[in-house]
Amino acid sequence: MTLAVKTHSRTELVDITGEVQAAVREAGIREGLCMIYVPHTTAAVTINENADPTVKDDILKILNKVIPWDDGYRHLEGNSAAHIKSTLVGASELVAVSGGKLQLGTWQGIFFCEFDGPRRRKVHLRFV
Repeated sequence: MTLAVKTHSRTELVDITGEVQAAVREAGIREGLCMIYVPHTTAAVTINENADPTVKDDILKILNKVIPWDDGYRHLEGNSAAHIKSTLVGASELVAVSGGKLQLGTWQGIFFCEFDGPRRRKVHLRFV
């Protein structure tokens, strides 16, 4: 199953928890694993707090501070910072499913991480 994600900024964390849970329900998965995979070299996926929206802002603030957009990179396309952020955050997450529900912690959410937007992106989901 594939989710479509539209981003609106160069760097952005988009909460996709609801869409992933809906896909688990639609697939009829009661017990197992949900793999979330981002097939892009300038985007990623992570699990973190989704109760306080300022956590997303803080994550992006530090990533953008540590890995600035312009820093004398050699990549001709001009988006090396996005490639580096994607590598550090990672392209996949694995979440247990029990009773038809994602087994996330109380405050956890699944975030699509855009590092070279705005764009239309894909997130692949596979169930075991």
